[in-house]
Amino acid sequence: MTPLFVDLNAKQIIIFGGGDVAARKAKFFVRDAEVIIFSRSFSNAITDLPVKRQKIDIKELSDVELNNIIENAFICVAALSDQEQNNRIGEICKRKRILFNNAFGDNGDLIIPSAIYGKHYLIAVSTDGKSPATSRFIREHLESEFPCLDAMISLQSIVRKKLIRIEPLQKKRREILWEILHDPDVWDALGRSIDDANEFVMRRYLHG
Repeated sequence: MTPLFVDLNAKQIIIFGGGDVAARKAKFFVRDAEVIIFSRSFSNAITDLPVKRQKIDIKELSDVELNNIIENAFICVAALSDQEQNNRIGEICKRKRILFNNAFGDNGDLIIPSAIYGKHYLIAVSTDGKSPATSRFIREHLESEFPCLDAMISLQSIVRKKLIRIEPLQKKRREILWEILHDPDVWDALGRSIDDANEFVMRRYLHG
C-alpha cells in the first residue's frame, strides 16, 4: 500500500451498508466528498451525517443494477454484514477500476486510515487493517501529547517569515526552527496563547 493525500472535492463516494461501520467510513469522507449510502436501513449515526441516503436491498439488485449505481464513484466502500455481497461489489469495482474498500470480506485496494485533523495538519495512521485498535491508540496518543500542534504550526509559519528577513543562512534558519519545536518552554507558552509563545520566541531565539 502507498499512502496518499487526495483532493476529494466534487468526488463521489458510494457506501453500501447502514450500520455503525458504514457510518465511520462515511464520517471519514464527508468533510470533502459527496457521500451516498445505500442500505435497507440506516443507524442513527448515519442519519446524523450530511450524506445522501437511498433505501435499497443490495441482494435484490442484479450486477447490472449494481454497476449502474457504482458507475460514477471515485471510491466505493462495502460495509455490509454479508461478506458475499461485499465481495460481489468488490469484483464489479475491480472490473471498473474503481478504488474499493471492503469492511468484511476479500481485501480491496484501499485502506481507510485512522485520521487526526487539525486546522493546519492532517495525520493518517494505518496498520494495514491488522489492528484498528493500534491505529486508534496512536491517534489518541498524538492528540493527547500534542494538543497545541495547530498553534505550533502557526507559530512556525510566523517565525519562519521573520527569519527569512533577518537571517540570510538557510541552515541557520532551519536550526532555529528545529530548536523551537524541541523547546518545552515554547510548548508551555503555546498552551497560554500564540501571542505569549511568539513573544517568548522573539526574546530567546530572535533577540527581538
